Amino acid sequence: MTVHAREGGDALVVTVEGAVDALTVPRLRESLRAAFDSLDGRVLVLDLTAVEFLGSPGLRALTDSADEAVHHRGARPLRVVVDYSRPVIRPIEIVGLDGVLALYHDVEAALRDAG
Repeated sequence: MTVHAREGGDALVVTVEGAVDALTVPRLRESLRAAFDSLDGRVLVLDLTAVEFLGSPGLRALTDSADEAVHHRGARPLRVVVDYSRPVIRPIEIVGLDGVLALYHDVEAALRDAG
């Protein structure tokens, strides 16, 4: 799994590629923690469109990150980008996170909503 962060106007975009499982989720959590620390009131956009596998540890990290976004100093809700043709959306739907997370079809839509 690789994680990249980039500035996106009023948002910080964190892109995740590869598999998010028990072995890689600590790296994801560390990257998200660092992103929250540098938000300064901006939105965090988590782009999962290049994720090939999302296991239960990754789902837990999403839930925890969404909660942290709401309670972090000055942060706004976490926006999660999911390509609906990818294997990521199915686990999210199975556990009901599609009713909890702010999901977007592409990064541009999440950034438009962030502004």
